[in-house]
Amino acid sequence: MKIVIVGSGYVGLVTGVGLADIGHQVICVDLNPKVVRMISLGVSPIFEEGLDPLLKKNVAAKRLAATVDLKNALVDSDISIISVGTPFDGKNIDLTYIKKAANDIAESLFSASPYHVVCIKSTVIPGTTDAVVGPILERISGRRLGYDLGLCMNPEFLAEGTAVKDFMMPDRIVLGVSDNKALDVMKSVYKPFELVDLIVTNTVTAEVCKYVANSFLATTISFSNEIANLCSTISDVDVVDVMKAVHLDRRLSPILPNGRVVPGLMSFLMPGIGFGGSCFPKDLNAIISYGNSKGYSLRILEAVMETNRLQPHSLLSSLRNEIGDLSQKKIAILGLAFKPGTNDIRESPSITLISSLLNFGASVNAHDPVAIPEMKKNFPDLNVNYFYDLKSAVFNVDAIILVTSWVEYLNLFESVVLGETPIFDGRRILDKNKYENYHGIGLNSGSNESRNS
Repeated sequence: MKIVIVGSGYVGLVTGVGLADIGHQVICVDLNPKVVRMISLGVSPIFEEGLDPLLKKNVAAKRLAATVDLKNALVDSDISIISVGTPFDGKNIDLTYIKKAANDIAESLFSASPYHVVCIKSTVIPGTTDAVVGPILERISGRRLGYDLGLCMNPEFLAEGTAVKDFMMPDRIVLGVSDNKALDVMKSVYKPFELVDLIVTNTVTAEVCKYVANSFLATTISFSNEIANLCSTISDVDVVDVMKAVHLDRRLSPILPNGRVVPGLMSFLMPGIGFGGSCFPKDLNAIISYGNSKGYSLRILEAVMETNRLQPHSLLSSLRNEIGDLSQKKIAILGLAFKPGTNDIRESPSITLISSLLNFGASVNAHDPVAIPEMKKNFPDLNVNYFYDLKSAVFNVDAIILVTSWVEYLNLFESVVLGETPIFDGRRILDKNKYENYHGIGLNSGSNESRNS
């Protein structure tokens, strides 16, 4: 099938590369000529594990191309997938890019296949596909839904850092369709994944599926952090041990004849410094705002967001309790990306920490394997010293804060001479017994003192 991807950002590019790799003819459309040039050369404009080789492979095989010309891209196309941004402006989700994409597609549908499906991949509030996109398409293109035009909401469940794997080995496919013809077309798109669990529903339900999935995962993170903050007030308690005991509940980690199964969800049920990225904060704020517009307050999700907002500050409090006044102190920040496997710094806890440290008069040494250029580009005014060498970043500092769980930091004790330099583990990935002055989220200082006595 010939598929056009409108918007070649994170979701659009991964989706386009994945669809090309399973045999479709894909054209990625983007307004940014630089992005188009990079894709055309087989070079990914974003950092994502495993994406570069797959992009090169499919560009070389001529299954994937890129252009700024949507009109020509749509010639003889079967499907167009909208994967543009849907930013949250503080009050509502901004549908400007969705509306423009729908408008631009509608103006050029005369050259598409006799029956064309427009698929929404962007995350949008309930009702957007039917009430916003559909009417624009019909009014401008002259086509009619159910006859020569189909509509689909196909939410993405891609996690940054594992997005390529998530696409190529999906755990579910959700298709919210306008009619049976659209369903048949979309089933053909995903035919290589016919053994994957498929949910067929209407477009509004599909829109809700995405928000609820992200809300649930974000809630488990904030729940774990609430418990961690409680444990930090109780002498000789380590939340890691507490959560390990919770993980072993057979309803969470079933015991099968060949051993125990540990689901990936358990990684969310662990203490940390909070979630970030382009999805969880935006999506939770959007669904909370949508609930308010319906006269219903999503109190649990409001609390999830508040807990997440405060979580970096709990670590800062521990830091100040340990080393006192931060003025003139030098602090090393390990990790700028909001999670490992990506260079995405959007809503990263590192931003909150660095800004707060600078406000307290401290200086900051920052290290990250891939995200330094993004931090410099998006926050050029931050007075931070950036280091690509880990030893240099932690040399002669007053404290070290681990923010991102990069594997490079797992054996920190082996690669640098730390001595009594206090280490604040914001992800609880380090072995606390290998450091002289270890502090971790959810670990009471009494436990640390007794261990080192």
